[in-house]
Parts: sequence; structure tokens; C-alpha cells
Amino acid sequence: MKKLGIIGAMWLEVETLLQRMEGTRSRKWAGSDFYEGTLEGLPVVVVQCGVGKVNAAICAQILCDCYQVTHLVNTGIAGSLSPKLDIGDLVVSRDAMYHDFDCRKFGYPFGKVPGMDLTAFPADEDLMAAAFAAAEQVHPGHTHLGRVASGDQFVADADLKEKIIANTQGLCTEMEGAAIAQTAYRNGLPFVILRAISDKADDSAEMDYPTFERIAAHRCAQVTCTLARRLKAGIESCCQ
Repeated sequence: MKKLGIIGAMWLEVETLLQRMEGTRSRKWAGSDFYEGTLEGLPVVVVQCGVGKVNAAICAQILCDCYQVTHLVNTGIAGSLSPKLDIGDLVVSRDAMYHDFDCRKFGYPFGKVPGMDLTAFPADEDLMAAAFAAAEQVHPGHTHLGRVASGDQFVADADLKEKIIANTQGLCTEMEGAAIAQTAYRNGLPFVILRAISDKADDSAEMDYPTFERIAAHRCAQVTCTLARRLKAGIESCCQ
């Protein structure tokens, strides 16, 4: 039976999910509240991890160790790194890497964590396909597959944006996804990152972000609910 661990950094990224959960019970671990129940009939554990890579990795590992989740999903908002992406569009991760990890002076490629055997952490193919289908169901024609670039920076500078694009070839930038991806990879768990674009990750971010973050976060939560429903339907069809 699938058990989905769902991580969002901010309250507005998880509140819609919690409103739609059933049989919910909560417990606090490492300062975060973990909500266990069912979403669209699928067993899930939802947590607001807080902003940043360390918060995200802590919560991802707790989901693995204390709740024995079988899959990890990171849901939330992101800044666009591609002219193909408009505000409100959806990104499903093909893989994820860090845009602020640089050990090139020691001979490592940009973004590679020493000791790891790859630079970008690949999403699970089946989960990625299910997430893409769910996103297209919610917002047809506005879903993109690609790389998520993560770092402990809110990107609101055009020059920094161009550097991130050059170093990562990412579609969008945010602050948690690659840490969750690395945790999933090290635990051998399938993962996918779902992001809705809230800003352009440049000098316009200050204007766009307050206006569009809630719409984008709720849209991404809607995709996550649809993904849970599709995964539940897949389980039921396999059992018939």
C-alpha cells in the first residue's frame, strides 16, 4: 500500500491539503507538526517543514524513519527560470539539484555534493508521469517537465537568476526541493517535486510575489490532491 509523505515549506502550501484530509491526527517532531490521515482515500502524512534546505531534509527524514512513507512529494511555489513559464504554470521535476553548492575548487562539478554519485537527483519515472497527468488535469496545457534548482536564497535579482540558469539549466528555483530529493535518494524512496510559478525570480519578484503566491500555492495543492486521487485509483485497479 502506498503511503505518501507530502512536504510544503509554508502554511499556505499545505492548508488546502489539511482541509481535505480525513481521520487526521497530529504529532510534533523536531518542531514541526506532522498530520497523518487520508487524502482522497490515500494514506498520507503532511508536514509544513519551514523554509530552507535543512528544514526540508529534517522533515523528509522523519517521514522516512517515523512514518515509513513509501513516496515523497514536495509541493509549493517557485520562481521561473525559463521564458516558457508564466506565473501560474506548473513544473513537475525530472530531477533536482542545488544552485548554491560549489566545490569546484576541489575538482567537483558545480552543484555536486562530495560523496554522492550524481549531481542531480532524478525523480521517480512513474510518480513523475502521474504528477504530470494530475497537473494537466488541473491546468491543461500549462505543465512543464524539467529540473528544479534549489538553494537557500529567495531569488529576486536578474543577474543571480542568469547565473543559476547557466549553472543548472533549471526550469524553476526554490528553497527545499533538492534537499528532499537528496534525502529520498539516500533512503531509496521515489519522489517528485510539484511547483507552481509565483514569480519571475528577477527584479519583478517583489511586485509579483505577494499577488500570486496564494493562487500558485493553492493550485499546486490542488494538483497534489489530484495526484493522490490518481494514485489511489491506480491501487484499486491493481487489486481488482
